[in-house]
Amino acid sequence: MKKIITISREFGSGGRFIGEALAKELNFAFYDKNIIEQVAQETGLSEKYIAERGEYALSHNRFSYGFIGRTMQGNSVDDLIYQAQTNIICDLAEKGNCVIVGRCADYILRNRSDVLNVFIHGNKAEKAQRIMNLYGKTEQEALVLMKDTDKKRAVNYAYCTDQKWGVSKNYALCMNSSILGYETCIEIIKGCL
Repeated sequence: MKKIITISREFGSGGRFIGEALAKELNFAFYDKNIIEQVAQETGLSEKYIAERGEYALSHNRFSYGFIGRTMQGNSVDDLIYQAQTNIICDLAEKGNCVIVGRCADYILRNRSDVLNVFIHGNKAEKAQRIMNLYGKTEQEALVLMKDTDKKRAVNYAYCTDQKWGVSKNYALCMNSSILGYETCIEIIKGCL
């Protein structure tokens, strides 16, 4: 029985919405941005700083990202954040049934047999429209924001995991929310538990 669901998602695909609705339907705990507060408490860094650095690379280049702000021991603030996230996500998984969105949770919990890893993607036009509606962006701004956010997520994921973000072999389920719709995505995930 799977009791932990991780959801990775393209920006604008509705993955966070799907995760939150799924958690509500299953009466599972839901963790997303609330992990930021816990990481801030553990590291002493501000929540704003954690939000900017905990899931998104500052650079689009993986090589340069690995050398930003290193201590003499070779550790970066990003390493500190990732280690705190790892500790917190592992603790949350031990507490019981939950849905965790983003933050490399699929990789962090990869050795557990009770985890279902899901990736939600979507069609460009539908994702752009969702971003325009949610954030009040023009179509061009939405397209730039979508591309930039996903690129930063991919670089961060590669840096932290040595894996490629969004590749189907890293997930049990990969679903296109533009084609399936949110409710069908939720039902498919529930059917896999």
